[in-house]
Amino acid sequence: MITRKDVMPVNFLKKEKFTGSDSGMRYRMEMTKRGEEPDTETVLTVTAWPEPYGYDATSDEQKIRQEFSFSEEGIVAGVEWLNARHGEIAGDDKL
Repeated sequence: MITRKDVMPVNFLKKEKFTGSDSGMRYRMEMTKRGEEPDTETVLTVTAWPEPYGYDATSDEQKIRQEFSFSEEGIVAGVEWLNARHGEIAGDDKL
């Protein structure tokens, strides 16, 4: 199970993508822009996919994504979303 303390803070995510893994599932959190200038919105995009390969070596068909607010609350929601997806990604019934 992924916990909030396993993920980097908002200030880190402003500059870098964060990747991790948990029992058969890999994930990535990153700041992305949605919309067209001048009405762009900053969001937290969370992506999950099955092990064993990294993000770039895994086909898009195997990845699932969800967007959240780019805030502390968004990170917490992203962690909850990842934990809820764990069984379908890793192929187990843990959650």
